[in-house]
Amino acid sequence: MAHRVTVRGLVFSALFAALLSVSSLFNVILGFSPVPISLENLVVMLAGALLGPVYGFFSMFLVVALTALGLPLLHGTGGMALILGPTGGFVWMYPIAALLIGFGMSRIRGKSVGAFVGTLVILEIGGSLLLYLTGVPWLAHVARLSMGKALALGCYPYLLGDAVKAFLGTWIILPVRQVWPVRRILGQQTAAVAKLD
Repeated sequence: MAHRVTVRGLVFSALFAALLSVSSLFNVILGFSPVPISLENLVVMLAGALLGPVYGFFSMFLVVALTALGLPLLHGTGGMALILGPTGGFVWMYPIAALLIGFGMSRIRGKSVGAFVGTLVILEIGGSLLLYLTGVPWLAHVARLSMGKALALGCYPYLLGDAVKAFLGTWIILPVRQVWPVRRILGQQTAAVAKLD
């Protein structure tokens, strides 16, 4: 389905881009790993679910692209050193994760138990596990680690926290979508959805 660009969509994209940038300033650095505990992937989850695939992708891509160009938008710094650094593999995936979360969430409506579980699964896969798909191998490459060691430093310690963020994201997203569905941002009707009861 074709999407027309709207001023409202661009404004919300800019707001979520700013939210990602602000969230990156609040991290917990673990002494044994270059990967911080961060709220960034929660923002990715929210962007994809609340803005839909197109604007969700655009909002996250905006931050990644401007950071690559040198603007200090992630962790108060920017440039290719950050994009190609140990956590770069996670950052690259932010736009794709938001895109896929948006597509997944376009099939869900309502706030039933089924909708809650479906949203939770989509957020956990798209906003957590998908990021590890590029993040962990890139960490292994940059830090010259075995995959096992990279998983121990960049994946396993964060799984529980990511599950909590997916739960929190689901708790936020479902009621917000009742009041502010994606079509109000897009200015058009959305595709047919499956209500999970």
